[in-house]
Amino acid sequence: MGELSWKHHTLIQALMSRGPLEEKDFHSIFNGITGKNPGSAQPLFNEYLRKINKELAYVQFELRACRNQYNGKVYYGVVNNVADEQSKLGTKYSVPQIAFYKAVIEVIVHDTTAHGSISSVEALNIKLESQIQTEQGSQGSQSQIPPAFKSFSLSQKETTLNDLVRDRWLCSTSNGKIGLGVRSFLDLRSWFWINEVPSCDICNEAGVKADLCPNEGCNVRIHDYCLKMKFSQKRAARVCPVCGTEWQCPEFTVGEEEEVGVNNPTQSQGPSVDPPMRKRLRSCKAEELDGSGTGPSQTSSPDEGMGARIRRSARLRQT
Repeated sequence: MGELSWKHHTLIQALMSRGPLEEKDFHSIFNGITGKNPGSAQPLFNEYLRKINKELAYVQFELRACRNQYNGKVYYGVVNNVADEQSKLGTKYSVPQIAFYKAVIEVIVHDTTAHGSISSVEALNIKLESQIQTEQGSQGSQSQIPPAFKSFSLSQKETTLNDLVRDRWLCSTSNGKIGLGVRSFLDLRSWFWINEVPSCDICNEAGVKADLCPNEGCNVRIHDYCLKMKFSQKRAARVCPVCGTEWQCPEFTVGEEEEVGVNNPTQSQGPSVDPPMRKRLRSCKAEELDGSGTGPSQTSSPDEGMGARIRRSARLRQT
């Protein structure tokens, strides 16, 4: 890393040691080591990120920005560009735990209601057999299921859920359900694309937690914060951009109209951090797709005592 100074190293170390940081905290660190505010020194900020990513590319890492779809806040983090889940989650998690995580996120992202979450009971009742695939791509037989998967108990699932929430791969949403954590939004962008998770019509990022077009025959979905950004513009018609159906959206105060478009990741991070995905063809929107840190309130573990309740409910379902 010959091109990088101690200032670049400090930014990398902050993200590696603390995990994903909310944009205001990452900007604060940048301001502290350079004396410059990223808002008023955007070219310098982008150049720092470009140099960092140039060097990180040699070890298949990347400094990336994403937006948390549950609270609309932008986060920065260092991600592993190796594709397999084992590499992303590291050696901390066992093979059954990684399979359980993958099964949970598949249920969440392929929810046709785009609520972006499932209940703890639903998560605990997910069977790992769904992750066993034969070479032909069909679900494996009982004889092909590893013993570790068969013996993966309800209490182990509960512990794994709590660990994944604590490590920010998952999150506990404001209504007490399980959603994707900020680390999943940072790391799984390619996975979303490969698995054809429907995208937001405004920003083209995966619409895991989004609002659906009121027209049931239209497949358009838009993130809440993208909706506010679009409809806060005084001349913008509050209709679906594809079918033209009127789209109900709360009225904005003057303050909201001024702030709603601020800190868009594609604007603040520079081209080297998070190049946008290729724009999908509009016709794809009309097709039916099969299966188609710093924010403690979003990443805290489930409330104490909840474990006993969800275990009891899950057992009742299994009987």
